[in-house]
Amino acid sequence: MLIAKGVKMLELNYQGFIIHPMLVWDQNMAVLLDAGFPGQMDALREAMAQVGVSLDQLKAVILTHQDVDHIGCLPDILQECGQHIHVYAHALDKPYIQGELPLLKDGQLVNPPKGRVDVELSDGEELPFCGGIRVIHTPGHTPGHISLYLTQSKTLVAGDSMYSVDGHLEGIHEPTVLHLEEARLSLQKYVDLDIETVVCYHGGASRGDIDHQLKKILI
Repeated sequence: MLIAKGVKMLELNYQGFIIHPMLVWDQNMAVLLDAGFPGQMDALREAMAQVGVSLDQLKAVILTHQDVDHIGCLPDILQECGQHIHVYAHALDKPYIQGELPLLKDGQLVNPPKGRVDVELSDGEELPFCGGIRVIHTPGHTPGHISLYLTQSKTLVAGDSMYSVDGHLEGIHEPTVLHLEEARLSLQKYVDLDIETVVCYHGGASRGDIDHQLKKILI
């Protein structure tokens, strides 16, 4: 689904389970926001090719957090793209992504995906990619969970801080949250943003009166 010029919500099917990484690109580079489940590399490559973006154009991967459905293809991406790509994540989730600590929710995996994190992100940081990407630290789901605000298209990439159903925000998915009170406080950071579209990794895009939808969740 094309959200705006140079902004696409990908739809990857994993055993009937749809997830939504994001692809952002311009004439200079492409940026992938989250990396799907392990084994989805071919599907990811095909989804990028549908908008004419190749792996050669990919210069950055930004991970919203450490869960296996968000970091799954990272090892394959690093293997194919080599050193010309940089991986970004919050410092609090970095050791899990790099395999230095077992994943907090997927620690039972015998061979979890792992890769390097080149750049540690912090709350409020502005990345000068594709019209600007603002980092919002939104802990609760994991300690280092981040959301990303795409300035040019006024799109909030919410990661797993919220989920949506049939185009409407439904709030926090409590069974998958590590610290519920932190997760609730994190949603307050969205209130002052000028948002036209919210993309949840689980549920996809929500549009319309986003302010109203957020207020209903925050009550």
